[in-house]
Amino acid sequence: MDFATIIGLVLGFGAVFGGQILEGGHVSAILQPTAAFIILCGTAGATFVSFPLKCIIQAAKDVKKVFLPPQTNHESIIKDIIGYAAKVRKNGLISLEQESQNIKDAFIKKGISLVVDGIDPQKLRDTMETELSAFEEHNKVSAEVFEAAGGYAPTIGIIGAVLGLIHVMNNLADSSKLGAGIAVAFVATIYGLMMANLACIPMGTKLKHRLKEELQIKQMVIEGLIAIQNGENPHFIEQRLRSYVQHGADKNEKKGAK
Repeated sequence: MDFATIIGLVLGFGAVFGGQILEGGHVSAILQPTAAFIILCGTAGATFVSFPLKCIIQAAKDVKKVFLPPQTNHESIIKDIIGYAAKVRKNGLISLEQESQNIKDAFIKKGISLVVDGIDPQKLRDTMETELSAFEEHNKVSAEVFEAAGGYAPTIGIIGAVLGLIHVMNNLADSSKLGAGIAVAFVATIYGLMMANLACIPMGTKLKHRLKEELQIKQMVIEGLIAIQNGENPHFIEQRLRSYVQHGADKNEKKGAK
């Protein structure tokens, strides 16, 4: 669980509702189902118009990455690559042919297959970086969906405010309905800003950070495979690969291991 996400959401929404209480207001005053309906459905509608359905579905699936970061074991990947390098130094590239059948990671498996085929190191780099670019293009869509939703939400909030004011103007003769209309008008604006700045945009930013971490690992794999192809010393390869691992990621993995 990414506790930073949980803490951020609690602090963000807690600041709004806590501020309302500290001002002497009631939480019920900013709990308006009508305003919530306008913001949620309006923002969802604008987002659906902006992206193909498959992108919306992918973004919905990737929400879990905001709360549950991918469990990538950097140490395990480095050890595997060093093991492949040692095997190649001892028995040649063909010794990895059987090894490639047991690799679960599709990216590493493809790279090892290319190494076994004896492809030129530069062509190996070009091929794997093309694969990396395709992976990035596919996975950055989710962040774009949430950022787009964050851009629409405040505007939908203004639409909700205008609708509330129209309701007020239509019921000027009935003072009992004025309060509800004004409440919807102001709360819709608050909901739009909250949805954008406390949920959608931060989630998009977090997904970008997750993607950056995954790209870093895959770039590390590419460098390792090219080093294996060039027949470099396994110890030297290990030192190079460790430079790709951030200190923060190392600390998190050690804590998780404990």
